[in-house]
This record gives sequence, structure tokens and C-alpha cells, in this order.
Amino acid sequence: MQSTISPANQTEHSINSAFASHFAKSMFFTIVGLAILVFIGTRMFSHIDLNLYGYMVGTIVFIGGFFYRFIAWGERPPTKIIIKKGLKLLFRKKTVKTAVNHLAIYDFIKKRGFYRWLQHVLIGWGCILACLVTFPLVFSWMYFTMADNGYYTVVVMGMDVIKVKADGIIAWLSYNALNISAIMVITGVCMALYRRMKNMQARAEQKFIYDLLPLYLLLFISVTGLLLTVQNVFLAGFLQPQMSLIHQFSVIVTLIYLPFGKLAHIPFRPMSVFARNYREHYGEQHMKECKVCGNHFVSVEQSNDVIQVLDVNDIHFNMEDGFNLAELCLPCRRKYRISRFSGIPTHQVKHKEANQNARG
Repeated sequence: MQSTISPANQTEHSINSAFASHFAKSMFFTIVGLAILVFIGTRMFSHIDLNLYGYMVGTIVFIGGFFYRFIAWGERPPTKIIIKKGLKLLFRKKTVKTAVNHLAIYDFIKKRGFYRWLQHVLIGWGCILACLVTFPLVFSWMYFTMADNGYYTVVVMGMDVIKVKADGIIAWLSYNALNISAIMVITGVCMALYRRMKNMQARAEQKFIYDLLPLYLLLFISVTGLLLTVQNVFLAGFLQPQMSLIHQFSVIVTLIYLPFGKLAHIPFRPMSVFARNYREHYGEQHMKECKVCGNHFVSVEQSNDVIQVLDVNDIHFNMEDGFNLAELCLPCRRKYRISRFSGIPTHQVKHKEANQNARG
């Protein structure tokens, strides 16, 4: 009997067999990729700042935690569907607009109010700016040299890119980029903490470890980072080495904690573009009619996928009336559950719920 396995499948199988799990494979190739980029960026390891070694270790641990969390999440049947179909729809015309709305300007948060939108913009873009500055410096993908007196040479991936005046605007923005990001984060975090103290719903639902601790960590990192500048400029470096270690320790702890707490939604946020594309694309094709009221509530594709995922998990909601519970809109679904307990066909009552179209 001749083998029907293609050479491509044999190669894929042999690669997967070399690792104990998807997590191990992802970590191995990521670390190898980082090592290659560091090799190139540091001109064959000739320019490495050992003062940033702790940040490098913390980043690698964060990557490991992120892969562990993402792979565990990605193996769930609903997530597999979103990722698989989201990748197919990645090159839609509306993808760029959706990505900008969800990842850049946070337009979807404006529905909750300008105050919450502004705090998310400050925290989100403050963290993004800090990462864009910190990680290239940590892995030596970018650094500065001074061959000519009064001018810095910006080196990116081992190549001299541009010369800037040491007292010019570009140099000043480079020096203070982390200070600017720290001020943005501090402002956004203080706004979030104030809201959580004043908003009764937030106070009733929040938990210290999950909701408040991430904010305190971001606040501590930003304050200690600003103190480094204050000590250097106004105190002639007094206690700066000690504060540098405290700041570094706070960053490393936050990086290790990040994949397992509320802040994990930051690296997971790009997946929202997949979900949005999924809903919009299949919603434009054919919408599902509720089996009770006849209203369109989701796409036929999404309704079928929900039923499929429930079957995979051995959860069946096939009702005696000849339909699946997933084929009902939310109001009718709630009324149908009431009818099952009361014995009264409340789901057949043509009455719109007061909060059916509530926003936020």
C-alpha cells in the first residue's frame, strides 16, 4: 500500500513532533527570532546595554506567559472559528477602518461616554508609546552614538539612520518620550481610579486583584519612571541607582503578571478586528430570523456556528417546539426560558422589552 501523505504534511508532522506542545514550538521560534534580530541590531552583539538585561528577561517571560494564555484560549472551539474565518476575511476593504476604530482611536468606547474614552486613549497610547521606545532599546534594535561632538547618530537595526543635534527638538522628544508616556498613563489611571471610586456600579462589581491592582501597577511604574528624571535633573542623581532598580523591578513584575490578569486584553485586542469582520461580512450576506418573533438578530453563519460549537461541547438546546434555543433572539430566548418554568407560553407574547435596544 502506497503512502498518501504529501511531503508538505510529512514536513509539518516532523516539525511538530520535535516539540512537546504548541507552546514549546512557539516559544522556541520566538526566542530564536529575537536572538537573530538582536544579533543584527547589535552588530553581532558588539553593542549590548547590560543595564537593560532585567527588562529583556522580563519580556521573554511575558512572551512565554502570553503564548501560554493565547494558545489555551485559541484551542477553544468558538475561538478557533473566529480565528480561522477572521484570517480569511483579513483583507476586506473595511479591515483598515475597523482596525483604526478598535486599535487606534477606540471609537467603540465613545458609546460609554467621553470620559471613559479619554481615559482609555491616555492609558492605551501612553503604554503603546512606552513600548515603542522601551523594547527597541532593550533588545538594542535602536540606540544612539556620538561620533561628532554635539550630534547623536541614531542607529536602527545596526544601520546609521540619521544624525540629530544633541540639543534639538528630535533629541528632546527622544529623551522625554518615556516621560510623556508616563504623564499620559498617570492621567488616565487617575481618571480610572476616580471613576471607580465615584461610580456606584463600578464600586459594587470591582475586585481589588482584578480591577484595581493593574491600575496601581501602571501608576507605580509611571511614577518611579518620572522620579528617575527628577533625580537626574534636579537632584544631581541622588539615589538614582536605587530608584532605577525599583523601577526595573516594577516593570518586570508587571510584565510577568500581564498575560494572566485584566491587562491581558491589551495584547489580545487585535482579535477584536477578526470578530468585527466576522459579524459584518456574514451579516451582509444573510441574516437569521428569530423562530418566534421573526426579527433578524444575527447572521445565519453565526447562528449555525453557535449550534456547531454547542454540539462539539456536547451541549444541546434542541427544544420540543422544533427549534434550537440559539435560533431565538435574546428577548425571545429569555421569555422562552420563563415559559419553561411557568408553563405559560410567554415567548409568544409580542411585547418588546424596555431595554431591548439599550446601548453601552
